[in-house]
Amino acid sequence: MKIGLISDTHDQLDLTISMVARLLDEGVAYLIHAGDIGQGVADYLATLPIKCVAVYGNTDTALRDPGGNLILQKQPYYFKIGSTTFKLMHQPYFLTPDTDVVVFGHLHRFECQKAKALFLNPGEVCAREKPLSEGVSLDLKSFKLKYHTYDLINNTWSQKGINCGK
Repeated sequence: MKIGLISDTHDQLDLTISMVARLLDEGVAYLIHAGDIGQGVADYLATLPIKCVAVYGNTDTALRDPGGNLILQKQPYYFKIGSTTFKLMHQPYFLTPDTDVVVFGHLHRFECQKAKALFLNPGEVCAREKPLSEGVSLDLKSFKLKYHTYDLINNTWSQKGINCGK
């Protein structure tokens, strides 16, 4: 099964729609959002044809849960997809390897490290810190990761395969 991971959309709906479409085209069956969502993006995620789990970020204080296919939780949120365990948070305060995959956001930069657990920050969709929108797809069988980017200056998509190990 492939899952998609995004973070820090900051209510940039057009960029979020583009990134999610890219991930859906790749065949992701589940979407994880690591916070700083925005209400417009949350409402959109609730309408997706796949399940989406998200945590509140530090800018989501007024965010209301739209329901639908979006599961919105406080951090850290522990859950399981198949046999893979996850810990999801926005701010990287709970970076302990107590699950298979630890997903976080807030830093606005892609990170992938394997140290007892897979620590993964999918970067920023909003392109606030750089003219690059970022997202990740992860194959839960092989733990192979694809890092997807959209360059706002050149209007081009690219992807890079990364093997973070299991």
